[in-house]
Amino acid sequence: MVYADFQLDNHRFPGIPLILFAVSKKNLHSAVQRNRVKRMMREAYRLEKSLVLSHEDSLFNGSAANVLCVAFLYVDRGKKFPDLEAFRKDVRTLIKSIRLF
Repeated sequence: MVYADFQLDNHRFPGIPLILFAVSKKNLHSAVQRNRVKRMMREAYRLEKSLVLSHEDSLFNGSAANVLCVAFLYVDRGKKFPDLEAFRKDVRTLIKSIRLF
């Protein structure tokens, strides 16, 4: 996971983080598998989104001027990818590890 906070003047939805999901062709050669992993990552994020929103308030001290931008990158090179519960656990751990200075 890569994250940063930005001050965007034209962000239409204040308080909502910008999220990116990426899976490299080097990790999964099949487009079907890449799309499946991205769907599972999006679903895991959707289920854990409440953690992000509550955690974001504590990060920015209520300031709506900053926007949290997060990129989730799938880097596992195994032939089998994890199930949804494993993705949820990883997303939950990553969200709790966010620290902005």
